[in-house]
Amino acid sequence: MPAILVKPLVMSIYKVNGAPVPMPERMARATPDLKKGLYGVRESLKPFGGRLVLSDLFRSYDMQLQAHLDFTSGKKSAFSPAPGGSMHESGRAFDVDLSAIAVSLDAFWELARPWGIVPIIATPNPKTSECWHFERRGSHQLVHDYYSAGKASNFAKPAAAMAASAIISVGLQHDKFKGTESQAYVQSALIRLGHDIGNMDGEIGPRCRTALQELGLSGATLAGQIHALDALLQQRFPEEFFDGAADEISPFH
Repeated sequence: MPAILVKPLVMSIYKVNGAPVPMPERMARATPDLKKGLYGVRESLKPFGGRLVLSDLFRSYDMQLQAHLDFTSGKKSAFSPAPGGSMHESGRAFDVDLSAIAVSLDAFWELARPWGIVPIIATPNPKTSECWHFERRGSHQLVHDYYSAGKASNFAKPAAAMAASAIISVGLQHDKFKGTESQAYVQSALIRLGHDIGNMDGEIGPRCRTALQELGLSGATLAGQIHALDALLQQRFPEEFFDGAADEISPFH
């Protein structure tokens, strides 16, 4: 089955009747490993008097489309890709209110790193666009690395392939794989498990079949292959599938 999305309790920049509130329901979705990371970073900021306050977390397909249209129309200046190109759509990205963290941006990077949370800009310059954007890439970093190494070429950028892998891994829509989502899911799993299968394109070709044969899955149905690959992924990346982060800590603290 696809990896799950869970509801993290984290503060947002939004207010109701003038009072700050946690992330709205429609945005409060994250992978289990990102949820754990958010809670870890929040606790790491407390000794410095900082707070973890988010302006964005999960985006649905329609929310990502609107963000993209706002960018292309000039309504917002920060780049926002078309649906299918953002880690926000997989519950693996968030935007942080830097005015609340009470530490420098480079210090925040250091606090976030042990939790697997990384920036997308090269240097911690608070004047750089997207300095507020962070990701918990998990096993999908392997897809990024796979494309960066030139092992596949059907995405314009490795980051786009990584986002596609992350999105389909939680069972959500990606326009590139209409009608072949399950096959693309198999390909994403094989890449993350270390197999060289060519492009992640939703078409099970000879190299995919060879990889499946090596795993003893060549005779299985597509559903059976997915079930077996899920078991392997859960063994290798358990933090992506199981929610172990307790919610007792109030986001207001």
